[in-house]
Amino acid sequence: MYGPAFTTQAIFLYVLALFIPPVPVYIKKGLSWDVGLNVVLWFCGWIPGVAHAWYTIARNY
Repeated sequence: MYGPAFTTQAIFLYVLALFIPPVPVYIKKGLSWDVGLNVVLWFCGWIPGVAHAWYTIARNY
Protein backbone atom coordinates (compact mmCIF):
# COMPACT_ATOMS: atom_id res chain seq x y z
CA MET A 1 0.00 0.00 0.00
CA TYR A 2 1.01 3.62 0.03
CA GLY A 3 1.66 4.09 3.74
CA PRO A 4 0.00 6.13 6.46
CA ALA A 5 -2.38 8.43 4.59
CA PHE A 6 -3.92 9.95 7.71
CA THR A 7 -1.10 11.50 9.67
CA THR A 8 -1.49 14.99 11.10
CA GLN A 9 0.52 16.44 8.23
CA ALA A 10 -1.59 14.60 5.66
CA ILE A 11 -4.86 15.77 7.21
CA PHE A 12 -3.60 19.36 7.13
CA LEU A 13 -2.66 18.94 3.44
CA TYR A 14 -6.05 17.40 2.59
CA VAL A 15 -7.85 20.36 4.17
CA LEU A 16 -5.53 22.85 2.47
CA ALA A 17 -6.21 21.14 -0.86
CA LEU A 18 -9.89 22.01 -0.50
CA PHE A 19 -9.05 25.70 -0.76
CA ILE A 20 -5.83 25.96 -2.81
CA PRO A 21 -5.02 22.60 -4.44
CA PRO A 22 -1.62 23.50 -5.99
CA VAL A 23 -0.05 24.39 -2.61
CA PRO A 24 -0.15 20.87 -1.06
CA VAL A 25 1.03 19.40 -4.37
CA TYR A 26 3.98 21.79 -4.29
CA ILE A 27 4.70 20.85 -0.67
CA LYS A 28 4.69 17.13 -1.50
CA LYS A 29 6.39 17.13 -4.92
CA GLY A 30 8.34 20.37 -5.13
CA LEU A 31 8.36 22.36 -8.34
CA SER A 32 7.51 19.60 -10.81
CA TRP A 33 5.11 18.90 -13.64
CA ASP A 34 2.56 17.75 -11.04
CA VAL A 35 2.15 21.34 -9.84
CA GLY A 36 1.58 22.57 -13.40
CA LEU A 37 -0.91 19.80 -14.05
CA ASN A 38 -2.73 20.63 -10.85
CA VAL A 39 -2.96 24.31 -11.76
CA VAL A 40 -4.45 23.41 -15.15
CA LEU A 41 -6.92 21.00 -13.55
CA TRP A 42 -7.82 23.60 -10.93
CA PHE A 43 -8.60 26.16 -13.63
CA CYS A 44 -10.68 23.57 -15.51
CA GLY A 45 -12.76 23.07 -12.41
CA TRP A 46 -12.40 22.96 -8.67
CA ILE A 47 -13.17 19.25 -8.29
CA PRO A 48 -10.47 17.94 -10.71
CA GLY A 49 -7.84 20.07 -8.97
CA VAL A 50 -8.84 18.85 -5.52
CA ALA A 51 -9.03 15.22 -6.68
CA HIS A 52 -5.53 15.39 -8.17
CA ALA A 53 -4.17 17.06 -5.04
CA TRP A 54 -5.70 14.38 -2.80
CA TYR A 55 -4.33 11.65 -5.06
CA THR A 56 -0.87 13.22 -4.93
CA ILE A 57 -0.98 13.52 -1.12
CA ALA A 58 -2.09 9.89 -0.71
CA ARG A 59 0.40 8.55 -3.25
CA ASN A 60 3.53 10.25 -1.93
CA TYR A 61 4.19 8.77 1.51
